Amino acid sequence: MSQSSSSGSAIERLTGVRIVLVRTTHPGNIGAAARAMYTMGLTRLTLVAPKHSPQHEDAIARAAGAAHILDGAKCVATLDEALAGAGLTIGLSARRRQFLGHAVNVHEAAQQAIVQAPQGEVAIVFGTEMSGLTNDELARCAVAATIPANPDYASLNLAAAVQVVAYELRMAATGDVGWSAPRYPVATYDEMEGLYAHAQRTLTALAFLNPAMPKRLLPRLRRLFARATLEHEEVNILRGILARVDDLIDARDARSKR
Repeated sequence: MSQSSSSGSAIERLTGVRIVLVRTTHPGNIGAAARAMYTMGLTRLTLVAPKHSPQHEDAIARAAGAAHILDGAKCVATLDEALAGAGLTIGLSARRRQFLGHAVNVHEAAQQAIVQAPQGEVAIVFGTEMSGLTNDELARCAVAATIPANPDYASLNLAAAVQVVAYELRMAATGDVGWSAPRYPVATYDEMEGLYAHAQRTLTALAFLNPAMPKRLLPRLRRLFARATLEHEEVNILRGILARVDDLIDARDARSKR
């Protein structure tokens, strides 16, 4: 799928996704799930028959800066109510099930969700902490999604599973690369050739390089610097180091002539 053409369209796609938690037993997991959602730009939370209110103090504490997700959470009695109006329903399961739905990994499920979101709402469903979704609940979802994990221990904490899904949804919607280091001008061909020539002179003066028998030292230095993709300022630093070595060599030679 191609990346969204603008942040506005990406936000609209994420807004079209609701996270559904079924019969949660620990209020802290509700809060942690809300925080996981908000870090990735998801805001719509639906709770099916939760044991505790999303306004429970443990939920609020675990939500950190995402308490407003809890304030806007919708509580319903049945999964049918939670899925009402959704154009695509995706249920998460760590276990292989015998049912007639379509099964994909979470990456593919997120791609499908973001494609569908502009045409109709998407509901992504997570089961209770202890046993996940029942076979009947999962069968109500058009797609079954799984998070590939260690087959000997594939069960994730509820909030951790929500975080993985939320991340995949954001990547599918925005193609974000996150923050990146500032980029500086790279060294030009002329600057690199000046560095190689300077290095050759200095290494020869140090008797580290024998011009009569250079072997492969200089070609290997070229390969080393080429892999590094040196910046303009980095070449200046290296030339400065070489210049200081040159000064010390000149001073040594001057002393030896006295």
